[in-house]
Amino acid sequence: MRIMLVTDQYPPMVGGVPTVTRGLAVDFAKRGHQVWVVAPSYGARDVRRLEHDVRVYRFSSFEWPTYEGLRIPFLPFMPIRNLIKRSDPDIIHIHSPVVLGNVAQILAGGLRKPVIATNHYLPINMSRSLSSDPVFGKPFSSVTYSYLVNFCNRCEYVTAPTQTALNLLYEHGLRAPARAISNGIDISKYTPGEPDPEVLRRFGLPEDRPLIIHVNRLSEEKRIDVLIRALKYMRQPAHVALVGSGPMESELRALTASLQLEDRVSFLGYVRDADLLALRRTSTLFAIPSEADLQSLATMEAMACGLPVLAANSYALPELVHHGENGFLFQPGNSEEAAGYLDTMIENDELRARMRQGSLDIIAKHDRLAILDEWEDLYRRLSIEFKEDKERKQHMRTMRKYGGRIPHERKGSRSRLRRSGSTGDLSFDWPAIDGTSDTQI
Repeated sequence: MRIMLVTDQYPPMVGGVPTVTRGLAVDFAKRGHQVWVVAPSYGARDVRRLEHDVRVYRFSSFEWPTYEGLRIPFLPFMPIRNLIKRSDPDIIHIHSPVVLGNVAQILAGGLRKPVIATNHYLPINMSRSLSSDPVFGKPFSSVTYSYLVNFCNRCEYVTAPTQTALNLLYEHGLRAPARAISNGIDISKYTPGEPDPEVLRRFGLPEDRPLIIHVNRLSEEKRIDVLIRALKYMRQPAHVALVGSGPMESELRALTASLQLEDRVSFLGYVRDADLLALRRTSTLFAIPSEADLQSLATMEAMACGLPVLAANSYALPELVHHGENGFLFQPGNSEEAAGYLDTMIENDELRARMRQGSLDIIAKHDRLAILDEWEDLYRRLSIEFKEDKERKQHMRTMRKYGGRIPHERKGSRSRLRRSGSTGDLSFDWPAIDGTSDTQI
């Protein structure tokens, strides 16, 4: 198949959406599909790159002033239109309902291409301060969902990574055909393993106390302050390792210092995958106090490594963390309750062992291979149905034009109906190298 993915968030940006979109692109290419990615560039010029057999087109952009790392593209209508016409995708899959997603959706209608939209966003992701404001919070949420749902209702199909995320769209007026499809996890990569004391020494982490690991962007809506404060209420001398960076790092460091917890909290910043896997396997449990996750890849990866999980009882996290089965859920923002559950898991080896197995059992249904099969089946079905519907409409227009009968073709000509359903192949002049190339479009 010919697949086009459109996203405003793509590596080198770090986060859930960049990880998901790049993973889909590379995995589809490995399965023999032709894949194009439309994403922002990190400069003033348009760039195309061949990355792991994926044709990545990046369009000039500027940095979003209130969200570190997020790029806002200019409006490249003509370049994207030309790209869609040249690549002739069977399906266009939009992962960002903002700039590039809007451009692609508008153009897809005129070029008669089927569009799937996946929603990864909550209003709180855009602004926690506005979402939680007692005066502006409700109007801000209403306006945001009105925009999201209006965008989704103009697509042929809509997905969300969890049923919770999908229900939020239904509650705000979603009418398009839809279903939940997990982001998936590579359970052959993320597996339980033996603890590695060397990785603790490498990152300056203590070897003589329980380790609580947290992996996430250090931003306000992730509520990492709740986890730090929980240490003050704990009986156990546990140590927290924070993996990631973000705009709240300086405030979180200041909070740690004010609570005199510098010897119990480590800010590790970016950690490469191999070390992060070893850290998970060496940790006692995983904690996520976030109030803004429609599905947490970091939690899924921790579960696949066999870790029990403490999570805030917020949005879609209860779909992964089943209270008492593979971890505990606490009231969002309640550090004292979180501390009690952390102590319970750390103190009870038998409970922790049972919860480790619970995490493995729950995460099994999110196997990446099964998720890719599901996407392929959906893409094929929608592509076929869209082409058949296009042919039916063309047929009806022809029938109306000629009073209920279709004229005979002259020899050597092709009917409009057959032309409308044709899909030609296209050759690309990509650099003949392995790995990654970089040229100006």
